[in-house]
Amino acid sequence: MNAAMLLRFWPIVILSVAFLIPSTVFIVDETNQVVITRLGEYRRTLQSPGLKLKMPLLEQANFFEKRILTSGALPAEYLTLDKKRLVADHVTRWKIVDPLLFYKTVNDLSGAKARLDDIVFSEMRRELASHDFSKIIASERENIMETIAGNARKQAAKFGIDLVDVRIKRADLPQEVQESVFARMKAERQRIAKRYRSEGEEEAFKIRGETDKNKTILMAKAYEESQKLRGEGDAVATKVYAEAYGQDAAFYTFVRSLEAYEKGFQDKTTLLLSPDSDVLRHMKKNYGQKT
Repeated sequence: MNAAMLLRFWPIVILSVAFLIPSTVFIVDETNQVVITRLGEYRRTLQSPGLKLKMPLLEQANFFEKRILTSGALPAEYLTLDKKRLVADHVTRWKIVDPLLFYKTVNDLSGAKARLDDIVFSEMRRELASHDFSKIIASERENIMETIAGNARKQAAKFGIDLVDVRIKRADLPQEVQESVFARMKAERQRIAKRYRSEGEEEAFKIRGETDKNKTILMAKAYEESQKLRGEGDAVATKVYAEAYGQDAAFYTFVRSLEAYEKGFQDKTTLLLSPDSDVLRHMKKNYGQKT
């Protein structure tokens, strides 16, 4: 009877063991740390990796990240020392260093992110209000964020969190202010461009005036030189003509007439001349004889 009863309940035993093992044995890897609670009460913290045991049904394993976590916030508007509005969104990097304190205060990641956002927003609002807009955007940005991270770190420690750093992803003017700022920037650039154009035109006028003056001087000198050379050439030509005429006046006259024929009698040229025209006298058969 006893053996028969054992065989009858053996499947139930197997099913019970199969059900209890997953709720008894669990694995903690290198990226996690675990807080064990029994009926809601803290029992122990497991931070070393490996295979772990807990009481089935009664104990619960609460896993928390060991790695650095990142939280991004929505853009928020801040007022700077010089009364300018600034829209900035920040990123917070943090990690859980005391899982029990973390579990007791914020319980989970969503609660932790909400607390961190409140802390960082408060510190940023206070710190940015003590600096001018230009310094926040440029020269003092790194120092400002280090100060914000240091102050927020002290408050985050109350929740078992080590705040690594806080960084601003983007800092800009509000949308309604950007248009007026861009309009002023555009007007300023146009004013500078207009000044550059006027300065360029003034310089161009100077260069053109100087060029025209040099051109006039060069043309005058060239004309003077050409007239001088032409006069010298005419003088030489006149001398040559006079010498040629003095040696043989008739031959000189004949050659000059031929040159005149060559230049005057071109293709399709029509001349109306009288038979006794002086132009045709060299074409007469009795050339050289008195008529």
